[in-house]
Amino acid sequence: MSAALARVPYRGGTVDIEYQWLQPERRHAPLFVFLHEGLGSVSMWRDYPAQLCAAGGWRGLLYSRPGYGRSTPRPHGERWRPDFMHEQARDLLPALLATLGVDTQTDPPWLFGHSDGGSIALIFAALFPHHVAGLVVLAPHIFVEDLSIASIAAARRAYLETDLRAKLARHHADVDSAFWGWNDIWLDAGFRDWNIEALLPNIKCPVLAVQGKNDEYGTLAQIEGIARAVPATELLTLDACGHSPHRDQPQRLTRAVLDFVARHARPISA
Repeated sequence: MSAALARVPYRGGTVDIEYQWLQPERRHAPLFVFLHEGLGSVSMWRDYPAQLCAAGGWRGLLYSRPGYGRSTPRPHGERWRPDFMHEQARDLLPALLATLGVDTQTDPPWLFGHSDGGSIALIFAALFPHHVAGLVVLAPHIFVEDLSIASIAAARRAYLETDLRAKLARHHADVDSAFWGWNDIWLDAGFRDWNIEALLPNIKCPVLAVQGKNDEYGTLAQIEGIARAVPATELLTLDACGHSPHRDQPQRLTRAVLDFVARHARPISA
């Protein structure tokens, strides 16, 4: 199915959220919800979600957060607050799922999150522990590292000085909304204390936490911190892999996810 727009209640008003279903006719198959990274969108996932869902026989749901893809852009001049990922997990994602008819109580989804999307998935699972079947988080952030800040500062220079802006513009209706929303808050001095470690013990579902050994945005300390806080965590570290395991090591990642879900899936209510 092609991407569409859903009108979703948010912040006392509404926003249009770009979304795409994968194999929605598989009504009794597990549902995977894909949460993109800090510069991502529905289209930037490319074909990996479809390939993963086909391999597992699952349903899939992709969406672009406000400010990204074809979703409502960030209001001009608005700067995100340090709790922007908490807000996305607490307010937007539940509203989107309800709008699209997903009952997370009777049909808890699996969340597949990359980078900032992985952090949002962790926060959601901590806030709504009985509404998630499991988590697959790729290069998630649970605290801010110097490596992340240095790489995000380098991304700012690339956006201003190279063709990065033109490349990203293929995926975002308002590319400046997407880039500066993400870049400004991560480089804000007030964001250096952002940390979700205290929330993690509230997570009750199984977690597969994945990190590339060559990740330019985070170290293994991120997923090791998840494992210390959440007993039902399995770690996967990948050689020859940077910040995007689904692009750098798609086959290895898919095998790991299929095995993980096979061991932890539970029957879906009819």
